[in-house]
Amino acid sequence: MTDRVDFYVLKDATPKQGWNFACRLTEKAYLRALRVAVLTENEADARSLDDLLWTFNERSFVPHALHRDVEPVASAPVYVTAQPDGGPGADLLVNLSNRMPREPLRFARIAEIIDADAERKRLGRERFKSYRDLQLPLETHQLDAITDV
Repeated sequence: MTDRVDFYVLKDATPKQGWNFACRLTEKAYLRALRVAVLTENEADARSLDDLLWTFNERSFVPHALHRDVEPVASAPVYVTAQPDGGPGADLLVNLSNRMPREPLRFARIAEIIDADAERKRLGRERFKSYRDLQLPLETHQLDAITDV
């Protein structure tokens, strides 16, 4: 069961800010010994985020794996996927895609990262309504470009 869905609304419309924030949020969860799934829009984004997780901070280390339907990721504390189901489940789902995960209740918490792009904000509002219809607790956080996790 999902305990909470957090919407992190960024002031910048560039996806890069959202990706960097996702890396910091993922790192924080990993350091708290949580299993983390990161859902991207497509395979190309998954590969790019995979690279970014290795390089976003020279002093951090976030062990992770790419997940595709046939690849097991049981031993990785963090996995990145473009699969609509969000992969095998986790303590935290970081959603960088424009869609809801199938079966969102498989994740203890969900972090929706929404940048200032008008279309992505509209799609984020639709997901907010869908989570509300599922009667999940929702929180919204307005973030500056320099806000820490």
